[in-house]
Amino acid sequence: MLKTIAAITTATAISLAVTGAASAEQVRDVHVQDIYTEIRTSEPYTVRECVMVRSGGDAAGGALAGMIIGGLIGKGATGQDNGAAAGAVIGGIIGADRAQNSGRLTEKCTDVTRYRNGYKTVYDYSVITFTYEGKEYTLTFIK
Repeated sequence: MLKTIAAITTATAISLAVTGAASAEQVRDVHVQDIYTEIRTSEPYTVRECVMVRSGGDAAGGALAGMIIGGLIGKGATGQDNGAAAGAVIGGIIGADRAQNSGRLTEKCTDVTRYRNGYKTVYDYSVITFTYEGKEYTLTFIK
């Protein structure tokens, strides 16, 4: 109802401006249409993500200890320096692996921002169509 009254008032004002002394009866078939558009929205929200992290393992220390022990075993088993070198390399690899996996497991949590996307319908503009003295007029406006 208010839209119709506003449309008739607008059409009458336009017709008065055009002719200077027109009456509302000369304006006919007044129609107002609101035009809406969809916009994309993005709403942030926070999620807490947790992972298990191993800490406290000393790979370098484990490798050194493994090399020493491996070198001694290799020298004792073969009686040769080549055996000591091979034992040191293998012992270093095994020692580093065991030391790395011997740490304590702890839970580490962080807050991560994610976005929920959607669409929202909003008012864009309006169109008024009316007939004046047999001729149809269309105007756009924003409320």
